[in-house]
Amino acid sequence: MELFKIFGLFVATALAEIVGCYLPYLWLKHDRSAWLLLPAAASLALFVWLLTLHPHAAGRVYAAYGGVYIGVALVWLWVVDAVRPTWTDALGTSVCLLGAGIIVLGAKSA
Repeated sequence: MELFKIFGLFVATALAEIVGCYLPYLWLKHDRSAWLLLPAAASLALFVWLLTLHPHAAGRVYAAYGGVYIGVALVWLWVVDAVRPTWTDALGTSVCLLGAGIIVLGAKSA
């Protein structure tokens, strides 16, 4: 069960980071309102706070988080940008998530 909580926390952290970066992108590249920078800053602050909730040492968390981030980013690509990921995207994400799982589970056994 704890593994599911950690994974959910990784997903929430990734979404906060992606939203925090996506909103300034809309402002800079798509002529959207500069007011988007306010929720972007709030989202990035949430991202930083969520990082502090992870149960392991920072370096290990960042390494495992990277694998989950890749998966969430590709889901974002599909859902928000309407670009369907390729089979190589799915394969690469699977490899990254496997690596993230090894890092998280290995930390528990060490």
